[in-house]
Amino acid sequence: MTGRIVILLATLAAGLVPVARVSANGFRLADQDGLATARGEAFVATADNAAAVYYNPAGITQLTNSTIRSGLYAIRLDPSYRRLNGGETHGIEKNYAAAPNFFATHTLEKLPVSFGVGIYAPYGGSIRWPQTTGFETVATYGSLTYLRLSPVMAVRLTPTLSFAAGAMVDYARINLQQDLLPYPSRFANFFKFSGDGWSAGYTLGLRWQPHEKIAFGATLRSATSVTFEGETDFELQPIRGVSSPVQRDAKATFDFPLTAGFGVSYRPTPKWNFEFNADYTDWSSFDTVNIEMTTPPPPRTPFRAITPVTLNWQASWMYSFGVTRYFDNGWHVSAGYLFNENSVPDDYYTPLAADLDRHCFSLGAGFKARRYNFDVAYQFGYGPARTVTGSTPSSTPAQFAGQSADGVYDFISHAVMLTWGLNF
Repeated sequence: MTGRIVILLATLAAGLVPVARVSANGFRLADQDGLATARGEAFVATADNAAAVYYNPAGITQLTNSTIRSGLYAIRLDPSYRRLNGGETHGIEKNYAAAPNFFATHTLEKLPVSFGVGIYAPYGGSIRWPQTTGFETVATYGSLTYLRLSPVMAVRLTPTLSFAAGAMVDYARINLQQDLLPYPSRFANFFKFSGDGWSAGYTLGLRWQPHEKIAFGATLRSATSVTFEGETDFELQPIRGVSSPVQRDAKATFDFPLTAGFGVSYRPTPKWNFEFNADYTDWSSFDTVNIEMTTPPPPRTPFRAITPVTLNWQASWMYSFGVTRYFDNGWHVSAGYLFNENSVPDDYYTPLAADLDRHCFSLGAGFKARRYNFDVAYQFGYGPARTVTGSTPSSTPAQFAGQSADGVYDFISHAVMLTWGLNF
């Protein structure tokens, strides 16, 4: 890569440290490029810009010389909740979030080999509910910051078939908080867990274009296991003989899911591109997580050295369809639709995910010149009301408090994706 690409890559890496958190399927963030988002994320078979490092790394063999592509996904989230017996509707306290990304590629001149690297947030979430919802002991606040560095290599095996493989190096930080009393109190009462950790995995991609009018793409990203090492803090006053707050070193291991996608692109003419994608996320890896304290808590507190958190999430699919119309002057316009299945069952429903089936509609436009390109997309998300009944709190302290996450949840979002690129 040229020196300019290396400098830009380092700058992006430094700027990504305070990445904002965004909620998605479970809390997966699939929006990594303006053109792809405008097409409803239907981009696995097209994969013809540097963001292919994420969508399908085999696609980078279509690129020549060196390219970079960077973007910002900004979203306004508006999930809401009301109790089953009616009453006030509650919303989260922070509605806005943003997540940047950066991708770079380089294709060798004399060999059918391409290299790429991506820095992005594959997962993320931040949600804080007011302490008047009626599920305060189930959850009040949660956040996940998840960053990934992914170098990849792709080989054009034949003029129509490309294969890619790469690594994923991940850093993540988590914060969780819940109240311990199901009623207002003048005394402090809370339980917190926070920690961070690293993980590694791999990614694979395949792209086959047997005819100029049709192309197939497939991609897989492995599961990653992150052991968050940090601490618990809890306070439940008054507890005689126990100093508050109580702090203990602690850890918890989360197995983030395997994801896989397949797409088919059809181009009846060079000016039109239609694509359908099916994308799978194996959220069943989120089953029971144990928060383990290195030192047992005091005997008068309602905690043990190991606190199980039951999640029992389920695998889910995203289905997307997109279309792009190209014009002779370098401009193009796109539209897309995405349906996202929910991943969190009623049994152990958590307001920190507030997950439900979602429909996303998108529009966008972009321009591509010899040296530079850009895309802008608007995305509207809508989740029909979901009624949760019979739920059990995930953690033991919340079960003793007698509250649950039962209620009616719905969701609306507005998002904008801005992406720019350079060719060297």
